[in-house]
Amino acid sequence: MGAAALNLALAAAAATGVQVGAAIVASRFVVGEVPPLTLAMLRYAIGFLCLLPFAWPALRRLPARPPARDLWAMAALGTGQFGILIALLNWGLQTVPAAPAALIFSLFPLLTLLLGAALGREQVTPQLLAGVLLSIAGVAVSLLSKLQALHAGAWWGELAVLASACVGAVCSVLYRPYLRRYPTVPVSAFAMLASVLFLAVIALHEDWPARTRSLSPTAWGVVAFVGLSSGIGYFWWLYALKHETPTRVTVFLALNPVTATLLAWPLLGEVPAPRTLAALALIALGLALATRSPSGTRQARSR
Repeated sequence: MGAAALNLALAAAAATGVQVGAAIVASRFVVGEVPPLTLAMLRYAIGFLCLLPFAWPALRRLPARPPARDLWAMAALGTGQFGILIALLNWGLQTVPAAPAALIFSLFPLLTLLLGAALGREQVTPQLLAGVLLSIAGVAVSLLSKLQALHAGAWWGELAVLASACVGAVCSVLYRPYLRRYPTVPVSAFAMLASVLFLAVIALHEDWPARTRSLSPTAWGVVAFVGLSSGIGYFWWLYALKHETPTRVTVFLALNPVTATLLAWPLLGEVPAPRTLAALALIALGLALATRSPSGTRQARSR
């Protein structure tokens, strides 16, 4: 792959890291008015509509229709990446402030690394283990107040955010074969459509048809921003995954807690505590250690 394509892939990954942090803050802003499943469904319905005008021409240029097994696999991955992941994240944001949620979600790259190592696609090195331990320490620091107040039901929000990161790690590793076979935009649009259909069904208990009719203009504005940015952001995400290894892509999600912390302060009034800044530094150092290639070694990108 040429240097220009490589740089574009890494730039797309970095832009996605910023977009995720901004979307977490925006979702936190509106999640009190829009239930989590309804918010996830609206987010990707708007994202799908943004991608559709570009996906249809690319789909028509395919020499043959993808086999059913590939379509089912991409639908399942889309439901996981765009449906289950975001629903879990939105559930967590009901009780977890934006910056700590972004810190927990920043374990995404390390979970991807560990999964890659378990599948034989990543080499486990001392610096990788050190990075994992530093990042876990950073998350522990960010949750210090919860560790000091072990009351019943205190952890469901944090566990939901962590579970969303786990889902994302699995999907990121498993997406790559399909992204190498098919154009990025149709894969993005098809995956989003599958997630919207899934979410439209499971969100019925939130009475989303009535909810959408009663949303305030401010809520619709925030939902539109999250949907539009998600459509663009996940195209960037899948483009990066197509041209780079999952580890080198997901590492840029380290930018999301930085973005969320900086935006949550003026927009949500969530002043970062000193421990949050310390946790941010630990996680950034852990990610740097865990994802730096050993000297003279480079991961194969063809896997």
